[in-house]
Amino acid sequence: MFLVESKAAAIVCMLVSLLFLGTWPAILTLLERRGRLPQHTYLDYSITNFLAAVLIALTFGQIGGSTPSMPNFLTQLTQDTWPCVLMAMLGGLFLSFGNVSIQYAWAFVGLSVAQVVTSSIAVVIGTTLNYFLDDKINKASLLFPGVACFLTAVLLGSSVHSSNAADNVAKLRSFHDNLKDSEKVPESLADEAAPSAKDIMENVDVENVCAEQAKKAGTADFIIAVENQRAIKVVGESKLVGMSITLFAGICFALFSPAFNLATNDQWHFLKEGVPHLVIYTAFFYFSLAFVVMAVFLNVLFLYYPLLNLPKSSIKEYLRDGNGRGWAVAAGLLCGFGNGLQFIGGQAAGYAAADAVQALPLVSTFWGILFFGEYRRSSKRTYLLLVSMLIMFSVAVGLLLASAGQRKVSAGEDTKINRIQHQNRQPMDKYSHGTFDF
Repeated sequence: MFLVESKAAAIVCMLVSLLFLGTWPAILTLLERRGRLPQHTYLDYSITNFLAAVLIALTFGQIGGSTPSMPNFLTQLTQDTWPCVLMAMLGGLFLSFGNVSIQYAWAFVGLSVAQVVTSSIAVVIGTTLNYFLDDKINKASLLFPGVACFLTAVLLGSSVHSSNAADNVAKLRSFHDNLKDSEKVPESLADEAAPSAKDIMENVDVENVCAEQAKKAGTADFIIAVENQRAIKVVGESKLVGMSITLFAGICFALFSPAFNLATNDQWHFLKEGVPHLVIYTAFFYFSLAFVVMAVFLNVLFLYYPLLNLPKSSIKEYLRDGNGRGWAVAAGLLCGFGNGLQFIGGQAAGYAAADAVQALPLVSTFWGILFFGEYRRSSKRTYLLLVSMLIMFSVAVGLLLASAGQRKVSAGEDTKINRIQHQNRQPMDKYSHGTFDF
């Protein structure tokens, strides 16, 4: 079985995980902005996410020999580890609820801000829990200042969203005023001095949008073109709804890592004496199994009873919808391997330090600016807040990675399990010997 034991290797796993986990949200956001229903995308994503976990378990989990304390993946499937298996599955359920929620939060508050808020909540709560569960192997003098930086980032992220939303409203009202001056504005808005963004979006004639301006990220024409194409219509919707969904997702993300930590290290002593702990690959398999079951159930339900203002769909329509399926599959693989690398690094250097991967807004913000035109042509105040937020995340990542410890594995653990198994056997000299005549 493949194990990471050095601190340096664990940090490399975390950094690669950060890249993967920061990229897949951008892919799902891209598909939603192109008009693909989130339910269709998420079904593809969640199924391939599980396939990534199976692939990791059957390769890394089967490399090398199997020992009593570290059985390989297939060997451990038959062992009595159900209390920890259920804990791993609980972690998968938390992640599933979080991921289902955040795909709607992205539409309301934007990719960058949604990732900032949820990641910060996950670090503040999840890192604190993992620090104590891991018997404080991480350096508190570096870890908790890093957590404070994440908490500061969530405040800056909220300010970025508020400032950028105000910028967008100003752009749409300017667009409305220009149409009014040219007498192309709809009569329902002609007498309004300052219509809301939602009113403008509901009454604007798409033909009035300039094709050339619609290609320029950050312009009012661009905002209108994107909004008319996307699957979830959110301009002018309540900020409270978007932030409530985001906060719920953040709490779910905060709990899945501690649950996985408990599953692999059994700090609450669920297992019977002599039964080895769940190895990360077995725990990850069950974690991903619960994730995919819940994700598929919820999204099939949402096909027929959609949330927000999404249209109804069906299994038949999902199967026929091949538009963007390749991207959704890629997102599932990235997330699956990203989560696996996070757990591999966390098992070696502490799950509290592994929460540094929650700084994925560093990556997703980059993709948001590069591909989606977020924050283009915004105010100086928005730019200042955005830069401050990214700097705070960079400092937080550095501090969390610097706090990495090294999990101590008892050298006599194999000996202890072997001794218990030996004591359960009856030595041959306790049996009486005799002869049998036939």
